[in-house]
Amino acid sequence: MTDGLPLRGKRVLVVEDGPTLTHGGMPFGAGWIAARREGAAQIVDPRPYAVGSIREIYESYPQTGPVLPAMGYSAAQVAELAETIRRVPADVVVVASPIDLRRLVALDQPAVRVTYELQEVGEPTLTDVLARHGLLGVRPRAVAAR
Repeated sequence: MTDGLPLRGKRVLVVEDGPTLTHGGMPFGAGWIAARREGAAQIVDPRPYAVGSIREIYESYPQTGPVLPAMGYSAAQVAELAETIRRVPADVVVVASPIDLRRLVALDQPAVRVTYELQEVGEPTLTDVLARHGLLGVRPRAVAAR
């Protein structure tokens, strides 16, 4: 579901959850699906416009499709993400990351946020899988930065 701007007939840049694309191995996510469903004329491939560590992410994770992984673990990486977004010739930025980039980065283009919810269908459920591995009720531990 998108909040706001219509996408029909627009050239869009889709910014997806970075770890879903990289470590999760998915070529695209909810933002790409929403852009297609909402009638975007074109999903602009950001790879030719990527700078710095964002370009390196595409090299390290070549399965990533024509979407931009939202990565920003340092001030420098956030700046490279912002510069990559600025370089992409799009009418609208579709933000489909857990963090609303509109609060983190000043965007030159109008932006719309995509959200989604998990609906389990069939079995095993996520709860079943977590229970099978003894992970129900386990809280993630903080990992010290290196």
